[in-house]
Amino acid sequence: MTRFLQQLSLRINNLNEWVGRATAWLTALLAIVVFFDVVARKLFNFSKIWIMDIEWHLYAMIFLLAAGYALKHDRHVRVDLFYEKFTSKDKAMCNFWGYLLFLIPWCIAVIYFSYGYAMESFLINEGSPEPGGLPARYFIKFCITLGMVLLLLQAIAGLIDAGLELFQKKEEEPVL
Repeated sequence: MTRFLQQLSLRINNLNEWVGRATAWLTALLAIVVFFDVVARKLFNFSKIWIMDIEWHLYAMIFLLAAGYALKHDRHVRVDLFYEKFTSKDKAMCNFWGYLLFLIPWCIAVIYFSYGYAMESFLINEGSPEPGGLPARYFIKFCITLGMVLLLLQAIAGLIDAGLELFQKKEEEPVL
């Protein structure tokens, strides 16, 4: 069972690593789009709603799709009053209960509600409310669900890792 859990955690970690690295390229794309938007507005008095829609879509996708990656690399927001000074066992205990009681239920709730929200948007073929905005508003709404699924998977991997740290019996070191 331990081997299965380690493999599951490794696969989830690899998935979020791949998604996080791919998502990082959206940052470069966002910078290019913002640069174009600013130059076009300031120098040529040219502005389109769809350009601003692309900007906030990219910005949202970066944060939503990279949330699992940030958690994997411990780059998420943490109120660190005591955690830094904890032993590795205490950190594992804090992470285990934090994932189990807070993050996993929160992810499940957001997935449940965001999926319905996105599906409703898809069924009515919702587009931007602004004239000239992007069609298919449901795309970004489904990114909420996908981002939370990736975060949930990473929370499960973290729960596994913390659980193995806490509950797995360590092999005794040989006495020399």
